[in-house]
Amino acid sequence: MYYCYHPTPIGDLLLAGDESALAIIGFPEGSMRRDPDADWIYNEKPFAKAARQLDEYFAGTRKDFDLALKLNGTEFQLQVLEELQKIPYGETASYRDVAQRIGRPKAVRAVGAANGRNPLPIVVPCHRVIGAGGALTGFGGGLATKERLLRLEAEHSAKLL
Repeated sequence: MYYCYHPTPIGDLLLAGDESALAIIGFPEGSMRRDPDADWIYNEKPFAKAARQLDEYFAGTRKDFDLALKLNGTEFQLQVLEELQKIPYGETASYRDVAQRIGRPKAVRAVGAANGRNPLPIVVPCHRVIGAGGALTGFGGGLATKERLLRLEAEHSAKLL
C-alpha cells in the first residue's frame, strides 16, 4: 500500500491506497487518527488527484469528489457508506434518516457503528450525519473537526449552486 500526508486546514491527512484507488483517509487527531503500517511505501504520485480535490473542497470550490475508492466492509457497512455519499453538500441527515433510507429503520445504532468505521471521511461524508435533534455526535476526527467541516460547507454551499 502507498501513502502520503496531505496538508489541509484541519491538519495533515494520511492518504493511503494503491495505484488505482484511495482506500484510507486518516485524521491527524481523534479516533480515526491513523499511522502508516511498517510495510507501506511513501509515494505522493498515486494521490495527486485526491490531493487536488481535497484542496478544492477546502477552498469551497468542490462539493462532490470524483475519485476511485476502495471501500471495504460488510454488505451492511457498504450500504451505509453508499448512502452517506448521497447526502448533499451543505446538508445533514440523522442516523435514523440513514437507517430509514437503506430500508433498515431499526438499525440506527448499527448505522452509527458503520458510520464510525468509515475509512474515507470527507470523501464519504460521514461528518454530515448528526444525532437526533441536530446534536453533533461522535466523529473520528473529533467534534471540533466535524463542526469545522459542516461550517465550511454551510458557508460555501450557496456559492456552488
